[in-house]
Amino acid sequence: MLPSVSSYDAGHFGPLEMSGSHDLKTKNPNIKKLDTQNLRVKNLGITQYQDTLRCMREFTDARIGDTPDEFWLLQHYPVFTQGQAGKKEHILDPGDIPVVQSDRGGQVTYHGPGQLVCYLLIDIKRKQLGVRDLVNGIERSVIRLLAGYGIDGQAKAEAPGVYVGDAKIAALGLRVRRARSYHGLSLNVSMDLEPYGRINPCGYADLEVTDLASLGVDEDLSSVSARLVEQLAAYFGYDSIT
Repeated sequence: MLPSVSSYDAGHFGPLEMSGSHDLKTKNPNIKKLDTQNLRVKNLGITQYQDTLRCMREFTDARIGDTPDEFWLLQHYPVFTQGQAGKKEHILDPGDIPVVQSDRGGQVTYHGPGQLVCYLLIDIKRKQLGVRDLVNGIERSVIRLLAGYGIDGQAKAEAPGVYVGDAKIAALGLRVRRARSYHGLSLNVSMDLEPYGRINPCGYADLEVTDLASLGVDEDLSSVSARLVEQLAAYFGYDSIT
């Protein structure tokens, strides 16, 4: 029997052999269209990480078979979050920024103002997705968003996330409970990157980190959010967004 809870390790997941979600989705005539195609998007502004984590858990535990999937768009106040298997040695000098234990996969990362966070609360069984297919879809959606700005983004099988050259611009971390995902991705838009120097981002010493502003993109967070939702919704097959 498969465990009911799993975590996606954003820093150490091993080689991925992932097929696109479009290849896997076969419509089930017994599933209502509302269930599989409707998406609710919530813009939460800037939040405390612990409060949002609690809300994600509560939503995931309370949802039932016909609960629509949701994307939560937000920023966090400055915080380092440590994954379930996170190692203390990757937290070098946090200073005045709090370190919070999370239940996602992966090592330590940083969240702060100017970074777009998108939490994907998806019934992956209903969507007929595996965890690797979900990761693949997120990475491809970010790569397509970057392409719209003329930026060449890449995914790395050995170090999940999205990179521009050797610099990481988007990080992933997921948890799946009862076939429902929560957590998601963070995309650096226009932020103070200094705190990344206080950690080994995602468990990698001396990993370079960048953001859209450093790459010459002058666009506000709300516009980037809209582009990201468009890419994610198209990739995962949602045809109604509320």
